[in-house]
Amino acid sequence: MENFRQESDLLGILNVPLDAYYGVQTQRAINNFKISGQLLSSYHEFIKGLAFVKKAAAKTNYELGLLDQDLYLKIAETCDELIGGLFHTEFPVDMIQGGAGTSINMNANEVIANRVLEKLGKNKGDYEFCSPNDHINLSQSTNDAYPTAIKMGLLQMNETLVEKLKKIVEAFRAKGVEFQDVIKMGRTQLQDAVPMTMGQEFEAFAATLEEDISKLNNNANLFVEVNMGATAIGTGINAPVGYATLCAKNLAEITGYPVVSAPDLVEATPDTGSYVIYSSAMKRLALKLSKICNDLRLLSSGPRAGLSEINLPPMQPGSSIMPGKVNPVIPEVVNQVCFKVIGNDLTVTFAAEAGQLQLNVMEPVLSHAIMENIHFLCNALDTLREKCVVGITANKEVCLNMVKHSIGIVTALNPYIGYKQSTQIAKEALETGKSVYNLVLEKMLLSQERLDEILDPKNMLRPHNK
Repeated sequence: MENFRQESDLLGILNVPLDAYYGVQTQRAINNFKISGQLLSSYHEFIKGLAFVKKAAAKTNYELGLLDQDLYLKIAETCDELIGGLFHTEFPVDMIQGGAGTSINMNANEVIANRVLEKLGKNKGDYEFCSPNDHINLSQSTNDAYPTAIKMGLLQMNETLVEKLKKIVEAFRAKGVEFQDVIKMGRTQLQDAVPMTMGQEFEAFAATLEEDISKLNNNANLFVEVNMGATAIGTGINAPVGYATLCAKNLAEITGYPVVSAPDLVEATPDTGSYVIYSSAMKRLALKLSKICNDLRLLSSGPRAGLSEINLPPMQPGSSIMPGKVNPVIPEVVNQVCFKVIGNDLTVTFAAEAGQLQLNVMEPVLSHAIMENIHFLCNALDTLREKCVVGITANKEVCLNMVKHSIGIVTALNPYIGYKQSTQIAKEALETGKSVYNLVLEKMLLSQERLDEILDPKNMLRPHNK
C-alpha cells in the first residue's frame, strides 16, 4: 500500500493514490460511475468554471472575514493555476453521475485543498489545515457552486463555438463571391424552378448560419444569472448576509462576464431554463447545418449520373469494391454530428423536465449533453470549412446547360403571355422534347428579340418591370 494514502468520509476509509490531488469523495466517484468514459478532465472550460467559482467564493469569504488572508491567497493562487490549465488530469470523474454534481464539486474542492496544503508544506490529506469542505466549499453547497461553474464553462465554450461559426460563414460568403457569375437552375421540391446564380445559393448558406451567431450569444447571456449564495435550496443557509450579491460581483470581476445574482434564489436553484433555450439554439444550428450538407451532397451527386453542379474536394476512396468512386464523406460526417446534437437536445429536455421540488438532480447529464454538443459542433464546423467548403469548385457549363434546357424558364414568360399559355408551352415542351424557346417562336407569341431579352438568364435573377 506504499503508493496509497488513506482518507475517510461518511462511509468510512478508502485508499487514494498517494500523489493524487483529489481525495476520498473523488475516489468514490471514480469507483461508482463508470458510465460514459468521458471525464471531467476532457472539458477544460468546465474545470476553469469551477476554479472561477472557488476563487470568487474564497475572495468573498475573505472579504466577509471568514477566511484568513494567507489561506485565501493560496486558494486564489491555486485557482489561477487551474484557470491557466494546470492539474486538469486531476479531474477523473465521469461527466454522467448521480448526486446532482456533488462528485464534481468535491473533486474541485479536494484538488484545490490538497494543492494549498502542498503550498503550506503539509501532506496531502492533512485537511485540518485546509479542508475541502470547511475552507474551499465555505458558504457554498454543490447546489449553487456546481450550476454556477457549469454556466461559467458554457460561457467560455460559447465564445469558441461562435468563432468557429463566424469562420465558416466567411468561407461560404467567399464562395458566394467566387460563384457570383455562375448561372444555374434553382429547384423547389427537387423540381426545376427558376434560374439563379450559384453565388446566390452559397450566400444564402452564409446568411442562414450567420443568423445563429446572435441567437447563440443572446441565449448564452442567460448564463450570467447565477445562484451563488443559495447554498442548499435557495434560503441562503450557511452563507453570511450579503454573500450572494458580493460573490456574484467578485465572479464578474474574475471572469469578465457580467455575472449577477438571481433575484429569487429559491426559484433559481432548480431552474434549468437557460440550458434548455441554449440547447435549442444549437439544435437550430444543427438543423441548418445538416440541410446545407444535404444540399452539398445533392449538388455534387454524380459525377456522370447526378446533378454534378459542384465538385467537392476528394478526401478518400469511396468504396472497397467500386474503383474510382469518391464519396462526400465530409458532409456525411457533419450530418451525423447534427443528428447527435438533435438527440442531445432531447436529453436536455428530459433532464430539465425531471427537476423535482427545490432541485434538479439531472444536471450532470444535462450539462454533459450541452458541452458534448458544443465540442462536436466546433469540430464539425472546422472540418466542413477546412476539408470541404474552401475547396468546392463549380461546373459552370453543366449549370448553364441545365438552364438552357430547363422547362422551368417558362415561369419567366407568365407576365408576358399569361399563366394558361405558359402552362401549355411547358406541357408541350415536356411531351415533344422541344425547347420552350422554339415553341414560343413557333406559336408567334413573342418576337425573337423580345424573347431573347426575357429569357436571358441574367434578367431572371432579380425583380424587374414588364
